Amino acid sequence: MKKLTALFLSLALLLTLAACGPEGKAADVVRYGMSNAWDTLMPYNSPSGSNYTRIVCDKIYDRLAYVHADGSLDPRGAASWESADDGMAVVFHLDEKAAFHDGTAVTAEHWADTIALMTNPDCPALGRSVFNVLAGTDDNGAAIQGEALGAEAVDEYTLKLTFKTPTTPEDFLLDRNREFYVLPTHLLDGTAPSEVMDLELWEAPVGSGPLKFVEEIPGSQLTLQANPDYHLGRPGFDTLVITVMDKSNLLPSLMAGDLDYYAFGGNLSVESAETARKGGIEVLEGTVPNSFYELMLNNQTISSSAIRRAIDLALDKDALCLHTAQGLGEPTATDLTPGTEYTSSLTWNRDVEGAKALLAEGGYDGSTYTLACTSNRSGLAALMQQQLAEADITVTIETVDSATLFSGMADGKYDMAIASHTPGALPLWFTESRFSEGNNIFHVSDLSPYTALIAQIKATSGGAERQALVDQLQELLAQERPFIPLWFGRTLHAQSPTVDNIDYPSSSFSNENVWEWTLK
Repeated sequence: MKKLTALFLSLALLLTLAACGPEGKAADVVRYGMSNAWDTLMPYNSPSGSNYTRIVCDKIYDRLAYVHADGSLDPRGAASWESADDGMAVVFHLDEKAAFHDGTAVTAEHWADTIALMTNPDCPALGRSVFNVLAGTDDNGAAIQGEALGAEAVDEYTLKLTFKTPTTPEDFLLDRNREFYVLPTHLLDGTAPSEVMDLELWEAPVGSGPLKFVEEIPGSQLTLQANPDYHLGRPGFDTLVITVMDKSNLLPSLMAGDLDYYAFGGNLSVESAETARKGGIEVLEGTVPNSFYELMLNNQTISSSAIRRAIDLALDKDALCLHTAQGLGEPTATDLTPGTEYTSSLTWNRDVEGAKALLAEGGYDGSTYTLACTSNRSGLAALMQQQLAEADITVTIETVDSATLFSGMADGKYDMAIASHTPGALPLWFTESRFSEGNNIFHVSDLSPYTALIAQIKATSGGAERQALVDQLQELLAQERPFIPLWFGRTLHAQSPTVDNIDYPSSSFSNENVWEWTLK
């Protein structure tokens, strides 16, 4: 009976919100669809670490910056920032107008206390590893006893973060901004770190973001209300109702008028774009890629760089890209994301005869290589097999699941594997994690030439000097070809018929500019 009463109350609240806004006016409700549910409303306690949880917490809590799809940054919780201590620290000047939903001003102490609490070894924070870049933490992000933690409130509105290695503000924000949220630590006084995650506060959270918590039906629906005092501006609607539904129902619901928008960025496949257009939905083509395809290579079993370069020349990347991206992609010779700050003069052209010459130079003996792929890419693998055969390279295909593919490459079981990733704006978004002793997935015998350049790039603040080092790294990769960049793919966005000013592409960074949204 209690559950039934609670359900009626919840429905009554939702109807009230839909009917009545500020000062008795008719409320403006934005109906927002998601294909997967968030798993917590406490941003540092997500078991999955999923983007669905991040995109929800992004609305309730504040972050330091807003990240655009092209890698550019706008102020959010911080009004400005600059590098300090010879690149070992970043100083953030917080927006003094920012406040929690209970009216308490957001200060540097809140940020520093949030980080101190989440890195406390006694606090069971599942998202602690995001802090492992800070001085005074171990590899798991836990504070090391006796060492100064790299999070300091310099004054009321100045936060200083100190790192283990030289880090530019841009590198830090592009890499970690989506994981750093400020908590209402003034409401946690007297709570033992070990008990923080059990507080009822996280069932009805108080953040400082553009939307306030109203009501949750766990795993099903979340109701948020516009924060009229948000320091970047009040959203142009009253209520946001997030509803979880099957992915196949998102576009039909948008077309039927049951949804105003769906995460992430209203993404569409090429197949569904025509359906959307016929249903009266305007389709927008993304300008910054949201996928990167590579051919992973085992540098131990394919030990000759000449043979690896031959494989690169033998592939028809135009045809491969068209097969998968269906016109929404561009072949590439590098892993640098097009449309972002860093560029490369390297180009790709297919050259089968050149590939054969390199095979002879590398001493290819006709060995058969194993190409691993997931079942949804078996057609792509067959096309690669055909193209490589034209250069007299023999390949056999093995279809496996994704986990087996990556573990097999890590174990040296396969010679090649097709993989895709979500690209980033940083010049090292792909290479840094793959050329390390802990993750030498390409089985490169000598990592030092790569790690030396990567360290130099990380220590350089930007501009022409950093671009020159990035060029050196790309030239080394092109000469050694430890992996083969294939293409970058873009996405299509189903534009909302009812909401204006949505920054569709930037949802890929799990942030949405809801404070700028207005109803048409």
